[in-house]
Amino acid sequence: MLDKVVIANRGEIALRILRACHALGIRTVAVHSTVDRNLKHVAMADESVCIGPAPSSESYLNMASIIAAAEVTDAQAIHPGYGFLSENADFAERVEQSGFVFIGPRAETIRLMGDKVEAIRAMKDAGVPCVPGSGGPLGDDNAANIKIAREIGYPIIVKAAGGGGGRGMRVVHTEAHLNAAIQTTKSEAKAAFGNDMVYMEKFLENPRHVEIQVLADGQGNAIHLGERDCSMQRRHQKVVEEAPAPGITPEQRAEIGKVCVEACIRIGYRGAGTFEFLYENGRFYFIEMNTRIQVEHPVTELVTGIDLVREQLMIAAGRKLSIKQEDVVLEGHAIECRINAEDPETFMPCPGLINHFHAPGGPGVRVDSHIYEGYRVPPNYDSMIGKLIVHGPDRETAIARMRVALSEMVVDGIKTNIPLQQRILSDAGFQQGGMNIHYLEKRLKEQKEKTIAIV
Repeated sequence: MLDKVVIANRGEIALRILRACHALGIRTVAVHSTVDRNLKHVAMADESVCIGPAPSSESYLNMASIIAAAEVTDAQAIHPGYGFLSENADFAERVEQSGFVFIGPRAETIRLMGDKVEAIRAMKDAGVPCVPGSGGPLGDDNAANIKIAREIGYPIIVKAAGGGGGRGMRVVHTEAHLNAAIQTTKSEAKAAFGNDMVYMEKFLENPRHVEIQVLADGQGNAIHLGERDCSMQRRHQKVVEEAPAPGITPEQRAEIGKVCVEACIRIGYRGAGTFEFLYENGRFYFIEMNTRIQVEHPVTELVTGIDLVREQLMIAAGRKLSIKQEDVVLEGHAIECRINAEDPETFMPCPGLINHFHAPGGPGVRVDSHIYEGYRVPPNYDSMIGKLIVHGPDRETAIARMRVALSEMVVDGIKTNIPLQQRILSDAGFQQGGMNIHYLEKRLKEQKEKTIAIV
């Protein structure tokens, strides 16, 4: 087993990793920026190292400082969590070259999956169903691009090969707008990702976002842990997640899960990962693979009883998977609401001092959060301050428990999106289940127009 791990992240995921490490008897090193010295996991870690000032570029994205922290504390491994450097192949490579264990996939795997064009090629070769598309990067030949788009059929979407998180994409409905969309997306991709390569896919108009969680040990063994529905999104950012996905049959789950497991073995995957799909008219279409732990991993943990972060640590220590596919049984239903420090109407970030904090409780309620009374939410990072997760014997019970938990949760001193989450959980469409990825934004737009009309 690993002896000491550097936690190269902050907030709730850093605390989550710390708890998993301590449960396994692994000592921890918390690295933090100057503004994060009062984070909960920093106080709880066995050691802590300040790696730079508040800006992420000078702290949590500073590879040299993080590796130096591992060196001075005699750590064995580095866990990147999610975000920041978690899917940076260069960082994974530098960690391994410096003699440490990177708790995640190998650098070449991260690099492969980080290039959306190459990832789609690899998945097609592995038999994973993909969205009809260009099959490679688009060139500068306008006539050739028009021909590809006609073969795919409009509407199409132009995507940056190095993009992600909803950035670097543009929907095109008519041929007249195709060339301008390609050129604009290439320019934006070059500025945002340093890579102007773009590709083209069929734009699915009413899909759901359904993803498959996998675990693989890099030694020829892999399993899937069922699916999550992450269709409640705003500006391509997930707001509510649940497992299992409403309407997905056991047969569909087994079929797509088997395909993902076989793909993991084919590419030599190591660690926890997620295959993200668009799901429409009973069919799955691969869009990307996240080579890290996901924000929404707790819903999978609650329905399977499997600690995903613990498994990451075991795999990083060189252990073979101890869980077989037949051991994975989905029980009940789980829902996660992301709690953000933001105005629930304008969605503007609301950093500041938390005067009072009360976490909800009761059967099946879990709170993953780093906040506490007297904690000051800094303006420098993502606005998520925690996750509220519930589990129940069925979806109806889980929704009821989440509504109660949201009503109990108190975060005074700053604005949060709790009122928004309450509206979502009370929405008839959400309660019905199976809504597409555009549903939430459509409902928010309708509510805003209704409010303006009343005023």
